[in-house]
Amino acid sequence: MKKTITMAALAVAISFGAVSCKKKVSDADLQTQATTVVTSNPNASVEIKDGVAHLSGTFESQEAKDAMIKQLKAINGVKEVHDMATVAPSTAVTPVDTQSATDPAVQQKVQDALKDFPSVKVQTINGELTLTGNVSAQQARKIKESVDALKVGKVNYNYTVK
Repeated sequence: MKKTITMAALAVAISFGAVSCKKKVSDADLQTQATTVVTSNPNASVEIKDGVAHLSGTFESQEAKDAMIKQLKAINGVKEVHDMATVAPSTAVTPVDTQSATDPAVQQKVQDALKDFPSVKVQTINGELTLTGNVSAQQARKIKESVDALKVGKVNYNYTVK
């Protein structure tokens, strides 16, 4: 009887011990899993310390950064995510509204802008607007400003400055 009670007490102690000794995921295992998640963004990195993920680097958008944080939080064993990452400024280029150099209306606009410079000729050569003739340095500056203000695209300034 004493032996049975001892065995029962030992079994209860072992079962309580097994329940209370919940297996903790090591930082090394978490680091491996977190690094795998972060590899989708080559400009980001993550470091795990005491179950906390420290995210750093640069993301293209706030949405991409938020998605990465969500993925890191989903890893079993990550307690929280410290966000030290930044979002890159937008490099969107606003296209300049240009017109085709071969359009006769464009050529006429340029000719009108250059009416005070009779020595300058406006031509389309190989699909590009080309200005030829002889001008002074001051005239060349005024011509360039006038033509650039028209936003007609690529212009070749092939005139001779005297």
